Amino acid sequence: MRHILALALTFVVALVAGLAPSTAHAWWNKDWTQRTRITLNTSAQGLETKEAANAVSVAVRLHSGNFDFAAAKEDGSDLRVVGGDDKTPLRFSVERFDGINELAVLWVQAPIVAPGSDKNQIYVYAGNAKVPAEASDAAGFDANMLAVVHFSDKELVGSDPIGGLKTASPIAIEPNGLLAASAKLDGKPVVWLASEKVKVEAAGALTVSLWVRADNTSQGTLFAWGPLTLALKAGKLGAQIGPAQFAGGDLAPATWTHIALTVGAGKARLYVNGAQSGEGDAMLPALAGEMRLGEGIAGLADELELAKIARTAEWLRISAGAQGAESKLVASLKETSGSEAGESPGYFGILIKNLTADAWVVIGILGVMFVIAVWVMFTKAIFVIKADKENRQFLRRFRGPADQLLTLDSGADHPHSSLYRLYLGGLRELKKRNVGVADAAPLSGASLNAVKASVDADLVRESHSLNERMVLLTIAISGGPFLGLLGTVVGVMITFAAIAAAGDVNVNAIAPGIAAALLATVAGLSVAIPALFGYNYLAARIKNISSDMQIFVDEFITRVAEVYGAR
Repeated sequence: MRHILALALTFVVALVAGLAPSTAHAWWNKDWTQRTRITLNTSAQGLETKEAANAVSVAVRLHSGNFDFAAAKEDGSDLRVVGGDDKTPLRFSVERFDGINELAVLWVQAPIVAPGSDKNQIYVYAGNAKVPAEASDAAGFDANMLAVVHFSDKELVGSDPIGGLKTASPIAIEPNGLLAASAKLDGKPVVWLASEKVKVEAAGALTVSLWVRADNTSQGTLFAWGPLTLALKAGKLGAQIGPAQFAGGDLAPATWTHIALTVGAGKARLYVNGAQSGEGDAMLPALAGEMRLGEGIAGLADELELAKIARTAEWLRISAGAQGAESKLVASLKETSGSEAGESPGYFGILIKNLTADAWVVIGILGVMFVIAVWVMFTKAIFVIKADKENRQFLRRFRGPADQLLTLDSGADHPHSSLYRLYLGGLRELKKRNVGVADAAPLSGASLNAVKASVDADLVRESHSLNERMVLLTIAISGGPFLGLLGTVVGVMITFAAIAAAGDVNVNAIAPGIAAALLATVAGLSVAIPALFGYNYLAARIKNISSDMQIFVDEFITRVAEVYGAR
């Protein structure tokens, strides 16, 4: 028994150590009560890159799994973004901050993203009600950006805070698009009027990037700006720059796809989902005037960006990876300030904070079951150990001289021995029949049968006493996992319902809720497994004691018949 308890204690210590909080960097400013650590993993385990990328505009999603909206200001004006050294403030802008649905999208200028590293980190701070807003609409993008259109659900849908682009007519919006809101395409083009700020000189450089989800990729114009066109034909991406034409890259229908075109130094390159898919020789003509999006295409579009340089392949790969909903590039973790050093809550803390109400109810019931199971195992183990020990002591006396058979109730007491209690029951029946009294008649066969029946009845009662409360362990063994599974299933249902209502389907939004829901199953198994081990141990000991009682009854009646029966 001591070995089992030691093993269980070792397991619990190891589990707690693995789930314990881990110390993070020093807290940037103690006036902010929470932060979210964002990691851009460019190693083989994330989105692998081979070269550094500078001044990348990284899309950061905040949700209930990595950010405490209740602790932040209603409009998110207390947000601050700090570099990986936890000292350097970074420029950022807020595309969306929805405290009710607990979703936000930030654009952060990452000064440099190192290749092959899981140490590219930035921190988003919040939880300071005294500070004014710091973010601006254009702060999340570098000076090379000509225009950025988010299609966000702000007052001027389809407007551009950098280049001042404005649409010729209102745009239909899908509120829950790729990042926040997205433009609905119905075959008619979205048209932006000419802007004095958005133009490119002949022989200059340009990068066009766009997210699109076309219902049908057979044909249509994705983007057109004067003599520059990005189009779909037979499911393939194609580009025309003046007289030059080239194609490369397949687009799947009804799937979000990132496309990009870079032109500079006499070369043009096409990219699909951050990977180069085609190239050709081309010189950029002068570009100005109105722009058109989605002519002949039905579906959704999001995040149109124009830059006056040819972005590098790694820049586009990281940018697309940060914006995509299923990328392995971005990982996030919510942290709270417990001290100046700042400790992250650890995995267990994340699970606890994301538990739903039904999971708490189930875990509470399982906690009560666990306490009852431990109490039964502890008390029952003490009971059977004492019973077994005193049974052996009594048996040594019982197997002594025959003339002492009726006097074993004197001189020693065995309060925990079931055999002794059976003996006392048999002795009581023998004294009723004057056995052992001088000149008493020998016991007849009927009398012996009556004594045996009485002792057998006591044996049944002792068996009931031995098995008392064991049913509570069987309930814990069989009911614990099912209760835990119920909590998990309901928790997963609630998580998916919340995600569906919010429209944010990225893994960082789903994972904390599902992981927390699984905690109910872990709790159920944590009740059932110790109860199973304890039940098997106790059942084996009880079975041995029951066998000893049956043997003792036969032995006792046989000795009585031998000494005091009729011959």
